[in-house]
Amino acid sequence: MTVTLDDARRVIAAAEKKADDIGQPMNIAVVDAGGNLIAHVRQDGAWIGSVDISISKAWTSRAFDIQTKDLGDNAQPGQQFYGIHATNNGRVAIFAGGVPLTTDGTVVGAVGVSGGAGDQDQAVAEAGAAAF
Repeated sequence: MTVTLDDARRVIAAAEKKADDIGQPMNIAVVDAGGNLIAHVRQDGAWIGSVDISISKAWTSRAFDIQTKDLGDNAQPGQQFYGIHATNNGRVAIFAGGVPLTTDGTVVGAVGVSGGAGDQDQAVAEAGAAAF
């Protein structure tokens, strides 16, 4: 089981609505069960530099089946995953905005959001995930 293009469109639409509601343009990416990009949207005015970050957040969330904010909490000095951001050719994102997409307790994809403060990215990603 994996996220479909229709699923990705629904997730992105809900995330875009939340981004519009908070007044922060965002980059929103959705990956499938294999971590492959299905869809990406860069809202008008969203940072170009956040395109890759949103995709990396989605990939990281799927690669480790965890919210990136939680991975980040465990990747600080002295924590069990310290240094994880340097693995996978630097692709691992350890800050808020990546959320797994699950079906019946199984991770089948993820959404990644970048373009605002961490709490904004997280709120937008959670809104997208809730629509899945």
